[in-house]
Amino acid sequence: MGTTLAFFIGPMEMGMIALAGLLLFGNRLPEVGRSLGKGIIEFKKGVKGIQDEIEEASDVPEPKKVDSTTHSVD
Repeated sequence: MGTTLAFFIGPMEMGMIALAGLLLFGNRLPEVGRSLGKGIIEFKKGVKGIQDEIEEASDVPEPKKVDSTTHSVD
């Protein structure tokens, strides 16, 4: 029960986290935000690349199977 309640963050907790972040990073906060944003963009590009590869692989037609029952051997 305690672990499920840990995922519910209220406004007071968010404020405390923001205050702690401000105290820890201070004047470097814009730089940290920029780095975080670039990291998220790179992650999204990587995920999109993987999705594109999967779609390309699924678009490749499967080779036609030869039905051995329709061919007669003389």
